[in-house]
Amino acid sequence: MDRLTALRVFVTVVEQGSLSGAGEKLAMSRAMVSRYLAELEQWMGARLLHRTTRRLSLTGPGEEALDRARAMLILGEEMEQIAARDDDAPRGQLRITCCYSLSKTLLVTTANAYLARYPGTAIDILPQDKTVNLVEERIDLALRITNDLDPNLVARRLGTCHSVVCASPAYLARQPPLHTAQDLAVHNCLTYNYFGKSLWEFNGPNGPETVPVSGNLSATISNLLLEATLGGAGISLQPRYSVNHHLARGELISLLPAWQPKRLGIYGVYGTRKQMTPLLRSFLDMLLDQMANDPMWQK
Repeated sequence: MDRLTALRVFVTVVEQGSLSGAGEKLAMSRAMVSRYLAELEQWMGARLLHRTTRRLSLTGPGEEALDRARAMLILGEEMEQIAARDDDAPRGQLRITCCYSLSKTLLVTTANAYLARYPGTAIDILPQDKTVNLVEERIDLALRITNDLDPNLVARRLGTCHSVVCASPAYLARQPPLHTAQDLAVHNCLTYNYFGKSLWEFNGPNGPETVPVSGNLSATISNLLLEATLGGAGISLQPRYSVNHHLARGELISLLPAWQPKRLGIYGVYGTRKQMTPLLRSFLDMLLDQMANDPMWQK
């Protein structure tokens, strides 16, 4: 039995909540998942999971084994980073997560360049617009746009995210003009993450200014709000990197030039400094170099 694979199967079954879910995640048949679990339980001499037709739950030994299994998987991945040859070229796989818009604009391009330079590496990109638990999801690196970092994680600042308030010409043609940021309060503003009122923060001619905005559309993915804005549904606050080409083609119009939306930091976030492998360090270095050479990411 490949015990490391068996441990990975066990952890994935717990995270997915079912044998079939784990099979889909691992590209493995349900029968194979069941076989690995049975062999792991035989090796450990204890039952790890209570299995019924409706749900799975951890036994006492299973709860104790779960944390150790996760630690062993992390150790196994770190062992894979140790160079087997004489040179110092990075090797192994990186699991990276970030929002959809940033993965499209920045991460895929950097990943392609990195893989071309280091053929002994692999990158698994998991785009999602929500904050995930890096340990539970076995994430090596998260790219996050925020000014509110988790103090329990290690973060490296990579650049700055500039935002722009924008709308389509079609929307602006049928709505009252905007002269100040406070005029946003009477417009249909498309908001991120939840329905109802939201606060947009600006640095205006007279200093910091906060504007309560609301609208009839909200989404948890910024790309959906961008599509709605292009369709004339309302005004949205977008990362400039997502809308630069739309602004250049006249498909969107930048509003309120005297009011600068609050700037956010772009960070590479990982669990602990012990997690900083040569693979992760070299990828972060390349990402930082690419962003440092592009004014769009700078202050």
